[in-house]
Amino acid sequence: MADHHVIDVGGVRLAYQVSGPPDAPPLVMLHALGEDATDWDSVAPVFARSRRVHALDLRGHGRSDWPGEYSLQLMRDDVLGFLDALALDRVDLVGHSMGGIVAYLLAEDHPHRVVRLVLEDVPIPRPREQSTPTRPDGKLTFDWEVVLAVRRQVDTPDAGWLERLDRITAKTLVVAGGPGSHVPQEGILELARRIPHGRVVTIPAGHLIHKSEPMAFTKTVLAFLRSEEEPRPAQEA
Repeated sequence: MADHHVIDVGGVRLAYQVSGPPDAPPLVMLHALGEDATDWDSVAPVFARSRRVHALDLRGHGRSDWPGEYSLQLMRDDVLGFLDALALDRVDLVGHSMGGIVAYLLAEDHPHRVVRLVLEDVPIPRPREQSTPTRPDGKLTFDWEVVLAVRRQVDTPDAGWLERLDRITAKTLVVAGGPGSHVPQEGILELARRIPHGRVVTIPAGHLIHKSEPMAFTKTVLAFLRSEEEPRPAQEA
């Protein structure tokens, strides 16, 4: 059973769920755009058997503050502030889609804070054709403004994000969703190649790997987290 907490980070209240033994190695999990910490509920209990799992609601999502100011860099800074506030010096970090971008931005700029990095179906930061998303009807569990802000950045990413991937020192596992995903898989392969200690594994489940194939996802990620050997160069499995 996860405990629910809220913490102030730079004037923004961040909600998070924590589970697992208090003395276990810390694992931080970052959700995709429009999701929240509960998106990990199908897999977090498995990780919590051997890890102290911290699943965040990123700003503009779920029970965290919706401050109206959004960017992937602000989310990166929120996560860094969260680690500092909880005195989590070095962590394993898992991010899905948007959460994976936030995760690799943190690992680029603060490489000493991340031991192992898991990127679940995360797009490579290259410009893509822009489109305007349509707001769903009804009440949302996230601020629609965060969707507009993040989509602009994903469509036209900062060139430095790609250039700084080689600064990541964490052992990195890139989990690709295969041909059923809307994220271009060749870009995911390149993402893994550009990270010095990166490797890629494909679980052909589409974009929502941890939901569609939770057993395969947890088995693959736990094997990586427990591995003491140096990862092989990026290759499709």
